[in-house]
Amino acid sequence: MYAPAPLASRPRRRVALSLAALLAALLVAGCSDAGGEAPVWQPGAGGGGTGAPVGTAEPGATGPAASGAGDAISLSATGDIIMGNAPSRLPAGGGKGFFTSVTEALKADVVMGNLEEPLTVDTGTGKCGANSTRCFQFRAPPEYAAHLRDAGFDVLNQANNHGYDYGPKGYENTQKALEKYDLKHTGAPDQITVVDVKGVKVAVAGFSSYVWSNSLVDIAKAKTVVAKAATMADLVVVQVHMGAEGAEKTRVKPGTEMFLGENRGDPVKFSHAMIDAGADLIVGHGPHVLRGMEFYKGRLIAYSLGNFAGGGNSLNNDGRLGWGGVLKVSLKPDGSWAGGSFTSTYMNDAGKPTMDPNKRGLGLITELSSADFPKAGARLDGQGKISPPTAG
Repeated sequence: MYAPAPLASRPRRRVALSLAALLAALLVAGCSDAGGEAPVWQPGAGGGGTGAPVGTAEPGATGPAASGAGDAISLSATGDIIMGNAPSRLPAGGGKGFFTSVTEALKADVVMGNLEEPLTVDTGTGKCGANSTRCFQFRAPPEYAAHLRDAGFDVLNQANNHGYDYGPKGYENTQKALEKYDLKHTGAPDQITVVDVKGVKVAVAGFSSYVWSNSLVDIAKAKTVVAKAATMADLVVVQVHMGAEGAEKTRVKPGTEMFLGENRGDPVKFSHAMIDAGADLIVGHGPHVLRGMEFYKGRLIAYSLGNFAGGGNSLNNDGRLGWGGVLKVSLKPDGSWAGGSFTSTYMNDAGKPTMDPNKRGLGLITELSSADFPKAGARLDGQGKISPPTAG
């Protein structure tokens, strides 16, 4: 049986980590400026690409997190979120109540989602031309950020293939819309978003294979981002848009995945490298279907959380393409596992996320975790409780 690496071998209090380790990672990546700070934002400080960076805390910090003691905090996450496609494919009633069915399931100390569309007016720079084929672009009105806030979201990831559907202006407008409703965003190059929860700092960084985000493909560079995040927070969460798309893309296999000529990364190699660099949780999305979950060195990797919302029927909800869910994980301030669960959802006929009493997503993830990771796969019971594989 699989025996996870002992957590004692991963000593924590992030701010006490040696800066020499970070410098070494920077040198490996070929970076010459080891002293620059990644842009980091905290609750109440506002977001955006021009915010003042938060410096690394002093190693002498005190309090529960400083010793790795203290209560666990909960983090929840979803896969792809599209609330509608302006101007003509928007939900009824201006989207009011869009997340009502799943709001209770989302509740956690930190709630994260992958925002698969800009929140912007039409900037005139949509990526799909008049004669485009197999091209999809999405946007929802900026005021739809209020629906995300009302659902309980705290941090939205913009590192995905639709983040720049309306160009840099649309991307910037999305950040402003989120900030207006006190929501944080992550995913821009070198961006590390820090949230303080009960005295525990959680750093979130988003990755994809596109130039407007931290690179999924350049693993050495990605490791420097995660290593820096580990000096700024107690816990590090990686949001990553990775893997090929399609109803048949549920399996996780070693190697690079390609889609429409694009390098969508090597999900296993990337995820393992990020945990080696200091990440405590990997939240994957991108294939538009659910994938299995694996434990690596005691840390959970959710390779894809599937489709969560596709308002205005923006996303195909046929069969497993319509299944998603809410991942909820509890972690102690030292990064050690304190429990987790997966709650099944599906997109209804209007593309709204809806609780799934048949637990189809749970059944699929349970099957895939066992098939793809016979030794290291997460164990899920019939109620969705997640446990590490049994040691021995």
